[in-house]
Amino acid sequence: MSNKRITLYDSTLRDGAQTQGIDFSPADKELIARELDAIGIDYIEGGWPGANATDDAFFANPPQLKRAKLSAFGMTRRAGRSAENDPSLTAVLSSPAKTICIFGKTWDFQAEVALGVSPDENIKMIADTIKHACTKSDDVMFDAEHFFDGYKANKDFAVSCLKAAHDAGARWIVLCDTNGGTLPDEVERIVTEITEHIPGDQLGIHCHDDTGNAVANSLAAVRAGARQVQGTLNGLGERCGNANLVTLIPTLTLKMGYETGVTEKDMTKLTHLSRLLDERLNRAPNRSAPYVGESAFAHKGGVHASAVEKDPATYEHIEPEKIGNRRHIVVSDQSGRANILARFREAGIEIDAKDKRVAKLVDTVKDMEFKGYAYDGAEASFELLARRALGTVPDYFHCSSFKVLDERRWDDNGNLVTSSEATVKLDVRGEAHMTVAEGNGPVNALDAAIRKILNGIYPQLEDLRLVDYKVRILTPGDGTGAVTRVMIESADKDGAHWSTVGVSANIIDASYNALRDSIIYKLHRDGADDNHSPD
Repeated sequence: MSNKRITLYDSTLRDGAQTQGIDFSPADKELIARELDAIGIDYIEGGWPGANATDDAFFANPPQLKRAKLSAFGMTRRAGRSAENDPSLTAVLSSPAKTICIFGKTWDFQAEVALGVSPDENIKMIADTIKHACTKSDDVMFDAEHFFDGYKANKDFAVSCLKAAHDAGARWIVLCDTNGGTLPDEVERIVTEITEHIPGDQLGIHCHDDTGNAVANSLAAVRAGARQVQGTLNGLGERCGNANLVTLIPTLTLKMGYETGVTEKDMTKLTHLSRLLDERLNRAPNRSAPYVGESAFAHKGGVHASAVEKDPATYEHIEPEKIGNRRHIVVSDQSGRANILARFREAGIEIDAKDKRVAKLVDTVKDMEFKGYAYDGAEASFELLARRALGTVPDYFHCSSFKVLDERRWDDNGNLVTSSEATVKLDVRGEAHMTVAEGNGPVNALDAAIRKILNGIYPQLEDLRLVDYKVRILTPGDGTGAVTRVMIESADKDGAHWSTVGVSANIIDASYNALRDSIIYKLHRDGADDNHSPD
């Protein structure tokens, strides 16, 4: 097939939410969607409208996407109902998403056992649903659930299901390896056979990773003619996960010569995106992840390190900078300057690459990351660190001290009450201020006290809100004395979002560090005038 354009469909917000231990909030979903949109993903599946409160909240106020199409996921009409009168289907078709992805059974065993319908009724359910969906959207997909098992069990039935969806108007027919048990040679053979019934430029592939072959299976389907690839960031998903788009994208483009919506410039953000997602989910990034892992281009001292310094291609299959990663020589690490300069450019900071302050900042970042700071998921804190190194951040306020008290007691009605109170002393514009505030927990009380002073002085802070707060234990072996890392996400009325980080053995101190950076970033970004010299 001559068509080299591969359409990318991300299902992180739905499939990824099925990962054990992961529970997306609406704010999580909004941030991830915006990041996927920024990197050039073609379709972003937001979830299943009507299925749960989180998805309903997301679709009630979806992010404004600039490059991607938002997709809503749902199922075929139920047996005994018309497509027009199925409440579940109506909820999906009534969402603001312009793309609809409908899944249906393509394995006769599943139709008869799971749905309790005959093969003929199952095919009619698919046709009716797709036909009705096409009256609401001109971009409808059919997600052929259990397709590969169904094809191997009853080829005629499985193909009839696909044809029913295609004839009813589906733009894409997506072949799903739902239990992840199909191998690459089988995928390539079967997809090749399916192209005799459905054109390859209307075929998609959606693989699970239960045999560790999700990426290989997806590539096999592309070789056979499929032109849409579905997957998730970092391979999130139930059981063993889905095909990892972070691995698939550079493999498709850099190794196989296909084109995607992810440009060469977008590709340099892959490592950052992968690590940002893990930080957002409070997970340790996989150091050995292909392309983007911390160890993906790491070389230990000795023969390998010597060889790679002379000729990187000896042990590196691509230039790490192409996907935003970096070479790491474990014994004598001389890397980092290029990454720092790239981050400078992203923040709009102009500086000569030979400036001595750059080398100093590289050392500072390494030292801070050794202590537990993670700047891939906290761009605002990194920008402040960089600007402070250049001496361009005013000292808007100075906290001379704070104290936080928690009280847990039974009130007069026998109810258990927990309350927090914070006392804060700030020096602002040469004047000393002290205030006390209560809050729903110590961090909220601390934030309330600081803002009680600053809001009257800096009106830019009136619309600042904290939308997420996450804590990770960095030294679990230390028990209750462990070092903690706090990540705070903030937003304002303009829709801007930024993240900050704080690290300390004291969780309140770590929270304050992240909170302080959030406030200072907002003030600096909005051009607030400190109108005084630093203390």
